[in-house]
Amino acid sequence: PPSPLQPPGLPLAPCRSFSNNKIPVELDESSGVAMMKFKSPPVNSLSLEFLTEFSISLEKLENDRACRGVIITSAVPKIFSSGLDITEMCGKSMEHYSEFWRAVQEMWLRLYGSNMVTVAAVNGSSPAGGCLVALSCDYRIMAENPKFSIGLNEAQLGIVAPFWFKDTFVNVVGQRIAERSLQLGSLHPAPEAHKLGLVDELVPEEKLMEKAAAVMAQWLALPDHARQLTKTMMRKAVLDRLVAHREEDIKNFITFISKESIQKSLRMYMEMLKKKK
Repeated sequence: PPSPLQPPGLPLAPCRSFSNNKIPVELDESSGVAMMKFKSPPVNSLSLEFLTEFSISLEKLENDRACRGVIITSAVPKIFSSGLDITEMCGKSMEHYSEFWRAVQEMWLRLYGSNMVTVAAVNGSSPAGGCLVALSCDYRIMAENPKFSIGLNEAQLGIVAPFWFKDTFVNVVGQRIAERSLQLGSLHPAPEAHKLGLVDELVPEEKLMEKAAAVMAQWLALPDHARQLTKTMMRKAVLDRLVAHREEDIKNFITFISKESIQKSLRMYMEMLKKKK
């Protein structure tokens, strides 16, 4: 079938793809829209390698005059992204924790601060860091499947979402919903996520990409500069806050993650995941 970004009857637009290991990217130059697909089975965990590739791809698109918007989705069935890779936070060196956390920050700074229109087409479950990725976009469309859930569920693993995860969440759903959801480490099934405003709309799975393309076209109908300046105005304070406290945030993460009690709960969580398989 023709790609949803390609009007019927026209010659195929030049499609540039830069093939990556974990995140294939295709840019349709006629529409100015790139498609990024998370393709790191089994669950698109945000490992150091994945995060680095994600940031580099975002930077490439950001610097490409032909690219105005990006749709982010998953090529792995039933999962958008399971969030931060726990193996990166378990039994590693201080240097490793530092490098890993810097990569998490970098990904968020690039995505949340992007000049491009960013649309998340959430076609599976999206806990923790996966939820952060979706929250950092301009617009979220989720597959209408009650089996898929989304939320910042860090508290359930005995870990705490950092202030900039919280800020991003509050900016989407407001203080009260964010506070309750974060304290309980809630994972919200798609219909509930929609009701809370955590996702902007639900569509049947087979219509997801078509809808993402339509939403993208609507956002791209505006002059870029006006939209970009507005986005900067809305998001700058939150971005600046991490930039100003970046080193401190890394230190806090290292101190926290190195605690024996935290390491123990992460090991228990990993054991539980192994048994589930």
